Amino acid sequence: MIAPPSPALDAVFAALADPTRRTILTMLLEDDMAVTDVAEPFAMSLAAISKHLAILAEAGLISQEKRGRVKWCKLEPAAMEGAITWIQSFGQFEPLDLDAFERFLEAELGPGEAG
Repeated sequence: MIAPPSPALDAVFAALADPTRRTILTMLLEDDMAVTDVAEPFAMSLAAISKHLAILAEAGLISQEKRGRVKWCKLEPAAMEGAITWIQSFGQFEPLDLDAFERFLEAELGPGEAG
C-alpha cells in the first residue's frame, strides 16, 4: 500500500531542493547565526535571503528568534528525520558504519595504510 502524501515531508524536500538553502543549513551546522551573518557570503539581497529563511522555517528546518533588534536562525535537525526515514525505507541507504569501512580498508590495504 502506498502511503498518502505528507505535506511536512514535501515541505522538507522542497526546501532542500535549492542549493542556497542547503548552503544555509550547512552554515547553521556550526552555530546559530544572525540573519545578516547568514546573508553575508551570498551575492543576493537581504530580502532574498529572508525568503529562503522563511521557506526553511516553514519546513521546520530552522527556527528564528528575535534577540533585541537582531533576528537569529537556529538549525532544527529533527525536522529531517521524516526525510531520512523515507530515504532509508528503500533499504539501500543504511546508516554509514565507519568502523566497518575502516576494517574493510585495513583488510584490503593492510594495517596502517587505511588512514
